[in-house]
Amino acid sequence: MSHVINLVEMSSKARLDAIQEIAKAFKARAYQHDVAGTFPLENYADLRAVNFPALTVPKVLGGAGISLEEMLRLQAEIAKNDGSTGLAIGWHMGISKHLGETNNWDPALYAEFAKDVIAKGALINNAASEPATGSPTRGGRPETTAVKSANGWALNGRKTFTTLSPVLDYFAVSAGIDGSDQVASFLVKRELSGVSIEETWDSIAMSATGSHDLVLENVEIRNEDLAQYLIPGKKDPQGWLLHIPAVYFGIATGAFEEAVDFANSYSSNAMKGGTVGQFPTVQQKIGQIRVKLMEMEYFLFGVAKKWDEANAEERLEMGDELSAVKVAIVNHALEVVDLAMRIVGARSLSQKHPLSRAYRDVRAGLHNPPMEDMVYTNLAKSVLTL
Repeated sequence: MSHVINLVEMSSKARLDAIQEIAKAFKARAYQHDVAGTFPLENYADLRAVNFPALTVPKVLGGAGISLEEMLRLQAEIAKNDGSTGLAIGWHMGISKHLGETNNWDPALYAEFAKDVIAKGALINNAASEPATGSPTRGGRPETTAVKSANGWALNGRKTFTTLSPVLDYFAVSAGIDGSDQVASFLVKRELSGVSIEETWDSIAMSATGSHDLVLENVEIRNEDLAQYLIPGKKDPQGWLLHIPAVYFGIATGAFEEAVDFANSYSSNAMKGGTVGQFPTVQQKIGQIRVKLMEMEYFLFGVAKKWDEANAEERLEMGDELSAVKVAIVNHALEVVDLAMRIVGARSLSQKHPLSRAYRDVRAGLHNPPMEDMVYTNLAKSVLTL
């Protein structure tokens, strides 16, 4: 941007316009980071410079307190340009929003964290997955341990898939409390002694999310950093997790735009001046994509709007819808990217082409929570008399 802006002080429309402009640079950088296996530090510097991380902090604490629907639209715009950045920053945005709305943490602890977000764009993510337990949605007890110490707690363990790890300031670490059946989430600051990142992330999908391993070796934290007790595998419906399908909607939208640009511009001397867009087979595929994108947009943002307008009791009844959105959007996105590549043809397989990255990135959605098999089973159980 040509001048300093503060997204917190802007209208929703102005925020979206600004992110559309800022994210263009993300697309330009995405290929280099994908090939080199590096992390796009510049993208997060750009987002921090305009106070993007503060948008989901409540207004009373200095943030913008944006709605879920607006958060998803911003996430989709970022992901349209770079899926890795969209998915990674979405964890901070969603967690910050969720904690600010639910009071799951002691208010003083959240306020301390929020102050850091407002002041310097501090970022947080959950550190929950482990080699032995797999996805935390499966309900396994973490092997990371929390042992009571003289001044608080001592944490030891290893967490996998710690997305955003190169730039995180805070980790919300799940750990089993030694000597009990209890599991809790502990707020761990990056600068603490014994906190380190082991660079293990080598995925061909979402390669620039920095989802490395977090290693905790006798990390001493305060008593008040026990943020909340957890019930493994059991959670109320959580609207903020729609940031995940929003990313795959964004990737699908970007793939569509690539296909349309190609159809409108590519010609060969055999076409006598026309473009491939004149062919009925191409038009059919573009039409199919548009229908899928319409379905995705209505479902994703319709459920988000319903969540924004629902009271606490109504939100408890939205679990089926929230999980169905994720599964439907990801599967539609897979289909959209495939159709876009069929339109563009073999050149879409070039590593330099945005569609080859979209093809890999979109498949990561199959392995983001909630897991497809669990969603279908739970949707069935909700209507069967077993």
